[in-house]
Amino acid sequence: MDEHNPSVRHEAVTLMRRGVTNRVVAERLGVPRGTVGWWRHQDRKQRGETFEHPHDCPRCTGRQFDRRAYAYLLGLYLGDGHIISKPKQHHLSIFCADSWPGLIEDAEEAMRKVMPMPSVRRRQKTGCVEVKSYTKHWTCMFPQHGPGKKHDRVISLEPWQQEIVDEYLWELIRGLIHSDGCRISNSTVRTVDGERKRYEYPRYFFTNKSDDIRRLYTDTLDKLGITWTHCTRDGNPFNISVAKRASVALMDAHVGPKY
Repeated sequence: MDEHNPSVRHEAVTLMRRGVTNRVVAERLGVPRGTVGWWRHQDRKQRGETFEHPHDCPRCTGRQFDRRAYAYLLGLYLGDGHIISKPKQHHLSIFCADSWPGLIEDAEEAMRKVMPMPSVRRRQKTGCVEVKSYTKHWTCMFPQHGPGKKHDRVISLEPWQQEIVDEYLWELIRGLIHSDGCRISNSTVRTVDGERKRYEYPRYFFTNKSDDIRRLYTDTLDKLGITWTHCTRDGNPFNISVAKRASVALMDAHVGPKY
């Protein structure tokens, strides 16, 4: 790296201080990008400058963001999402079954709408796709992040989150259903005028081990006028059912089955 003419290094540093990217500097001066990156590091070190990755976190910058997309993403996160926050690794992950390609697209789109700057990638895993967005600032947007599983810790919304949810109630419900819910068809046999007839009817299920997350779901349903019931299975009260015809019709209009 030291064989380059000092004047070339000086010109490179001058360009970088003006905000020119490493790639552009390397191409303009015919110097390897790694060399340019080393010069940038050395220049920052000499000036005592601490480098911080650029970000567009709404909580830290105060900028406006897509609140509708956030309400949906919050539902996905509370259901099938988690955040990795380590010294050299930060990302939000949402896990989506391969069966629902539309859900994979929606999860990625929501991440980009809330914070466009971080890179978003997909990682294929057995039976599912992990949609990942890389920035430590997802912990700012989801203060529910913490050690351990969600059902082992308190999950409550911050006032600013509740304000968004109250504005976009259906988007939160859609995110929760798309992560930990489903729309199915149940069947039953009834005797009418001495004749046994088979009936089928749709219903929505939401299943989550966290009492707090289930309560958030049912409180939101109450605000929307949706009738729901607990559906205990194997002694576990983890299932919430929506089966009344009028309520299912509302769910169909605003949520619908996964796709």
